[in-house]
Amino acid sequence: MDKRIVIVGAGVAGVNAATKLVDNGYPGELITIIDMGKDPYKRLPEEVMTGFLGAGGWSDGKLTYHTAIGGQLSKYTGEDKAMELMDQVITNFKRFHPKPEEVQCSNPVEEPEFIKPYFGLRLFPVWHVGTDYLSEIAKNWYDYLVSKGVVFHWETKVESIDFTDNRAYTHNTDITYDELIFGVGKSGIDFAQELAQEYKLPDEPKSVQIGVRFEAPQEHFQKLIDISYDFKLYRKFDNEGVSLRSFCTNNNAAYVAVEETYGDHSYNGHAKKDEAYRNNMTNFGILMEINGIEDPFTWSREVVSKLQSNGTGLYYSPSRQPSTTSEGNDVTSTQISLDTLTHVVEPAMGGYFKYVMDFIMDMKKVFPTLQDDWGMYIPEVKYLSPEVKVDYSNLSLVDYPNVHFVGDALSARGITVSGAQAIYVVESFLK
Repeated sequence: MDKRIVIVGAGVAGVNAATKLVDNGYPGELITIIDMGKDPYKRLPEEVMTGFLGAGGWSDGKLTYHTAIGGQLSKYTGEDKAMELMDQVITNFKRFHPKPEEVQCSNPVEEPEFIKPYFGLRLFPVWHVGTDYLSEIAKNWYDYLVSKGVVFHWETKVESIDFTDNRAYTHNTDITYDELIFGVGKSGIDFAQELAQEYKLPDEPKSVQIGVRFEAPQEHFQKLIDISYDFKLYRKFDNEGVSLRSFCTNNNAAYVAVEETYGDHSYNGHAKKDEAYRNNMTNFGILMEINGIEDPFTWSREVVSKLQSNGTGLYYSPSRQPSTTSEGNDVTSTQISLDTLTHVVEPAMGGYFKYVMDFIMDMKKVFPTLQDDWGMYIPEVKYLSPEVKVDYSNLSLVDYPNVHFVGDALSARGITVSGAQAIYVVESFLK
């Protein structure tokens, strides 16, 4: 156990990797984690994209528990191993939770009849950690890793990596490694792209994932929420290469969150557990998966850039005003008219926005009290870098066996999958 392990990114992937190592007696002083953000004691609630536990471990707290959700895992590990790895991620969140007894699992089993004429409903288990507790979980988790000797470099950007010389370069130093775990989140996707181009890494392009964050009073959806708290409505248009799904549903005390990536604003959501925050709202993403776009990453970036006004994203509603954050501030957005929605948003999304509007119109049929009592924040986007080809046994690059891609860098789309990929890599070290 004398290999120097460098982890780029202190998100869910990097943190789970370090935890698995020190839990098995690996010397913490041989593990270095580098992140652009801050430790959990200094990280502000609105600093969503970087810092300890990354975006998902700071603003979401819903752990999907199924291999069909969140990106590739069972493809690499097999089904049984994938579920075992996800169990380890969930156990870690419970372990550092101040009130682990409040972590609950919802597991809907039957699709209701009133949904079927218009939507499919994906049913799978979800563990609900609770957004309110994420900060305390992060502090407890961080303290544990520090106590084991793990070295952290905060507010530090890795500017380049020499795969042949085994060095990671920051603005003022270089750090050598024997094994590198590359676990950057969404804010590091550009860097992953640069490395892929520099080293000519073979990869597989991913689809576009873009849409809106939809918000409405919870009462309109209560009939479905009673069946599936984190419901996933979906539909497919195979001939057009488009599918849509609702994503990351938040209820009771549900708030829209602004994400800033590459200088542009997009939207996400989270939910509080504390009754003091209850606003009786529901929000969820309506995301399109679009296939057949050449260079989908660049296309998505350009679309998001076109959907900015006055330095922020857009808000449209037939009847409502933008809502507030859990801190009581207005959700940063520029309210637009129906004319702007038709003549700006639709062409900016390459003509695909009509699918989102059709989705909403059919929701009005399924949930008849909804009518015009809703709003949407534009855009919501999931930047997926091309999936680099890796060795399935340890997720290492084909030509660089001591460099391992995990999380968003390997096209994961969820907390549980990202953490599980990193644990899988570390298990190969411990063997």
